[in-house]
Amino acid sequence: MIAETVCSAVSAAGLGIAAVTAYRRRFLTAARIAAYSLVPIGLVMTGVVEWLADTAFSPVAWAGFAVLGVSWALFMTTRAVERRRGGTRKERKEARAAARRDAVAPAASAPSLGPGDRQATRPAAKPTAAPRGDEDFSDIEAILKKHGI
Repeated sequence: MIAETVCSAVSAAGLGIAAVTAYRRRFLTAARIAAYSLVPIGLVMTGVVEWLADTAFSPVAWAGFAVLGVSWALFMTTRAVERRRGGTRKERKEARAAARRDAVAPAASAPSLGPGDRQATRPAAKPTAAPRGDEDFSDIEAILKKHGI
């Protein structure tokens, strides 16, 4: 009964604040405040507040929350231990099997050399020496080509 009264008072105060805000020509903010202030009265009308009040003062409900907390703590502890070990036995076994499948074949460790080009094996001819003036422009040309100009 008290919870319903408090929720109704909170809703009435919120609607009053929304009216003052609307009077100041801040309609969007006023609408948002009105929406928030209607939530408590809506919860009272649906019976959620009564259910919450009954739950808050029930020792059985608090014991249930304690059991849920212990369950959550056990779950998190087992997950942490599992991560430190590297997973379950089944997961470790699957990981080892996958590592064996993904291993490089012994024959593939040697580089494979195909017939290739004969020109690639020849030493490259020395470039002809350009006059000193062209060397300065070659750098500029390279920069311009890089930028697509």
